[in-house]
Amino acid sequence: MSPTLLPSPSESELDVLKAFWRDGDLSAREVQDRIGGELGWTGSTTRTVLERMRTKGLLTRRDVHGMAVYSTVQPKVAVIGGLMRRLGAMLEIDGALPAAAFSGSQLLDADDIAALDAALNATPSEDEA
Repeated sequence: MSPTLLPSPSESELDVLKAFWRDGDLSAREVQDRIGGELGWTGSTTRTVLERMRTKGLLTRRDVHGMAVYSTVQPKVAVIGGLMRRLGAMLEIDGALPAAAFSGSQLLDADDIAALDAALNATPSEDEA
């Protein structure tokens, strides 16, 4: 069976996902406070992006005491692995992809890199989502 294809986030959606990966579940206001300014987004833009990401299957939303709170659908290793596989296919790379290249990442710890390496280099029969 081939691996389940994950939705591919855009560059700005990756900025949003990084906020969730660092801080956990967030409201639209919290996302706006963390990254809206640096991206030049209004609160309305932030909410629109979050809803589009929910439609794409990147985020889920639930109500907590009357406030919409968003969370990621896939763990960061799955999303990053999907992006790396896509890049590898685009560059026609045969063989293992080097997850160790991310050892200096502020976003990935040693356990994440090990999990990413395992996901990237799994044989097709092992690579089921």
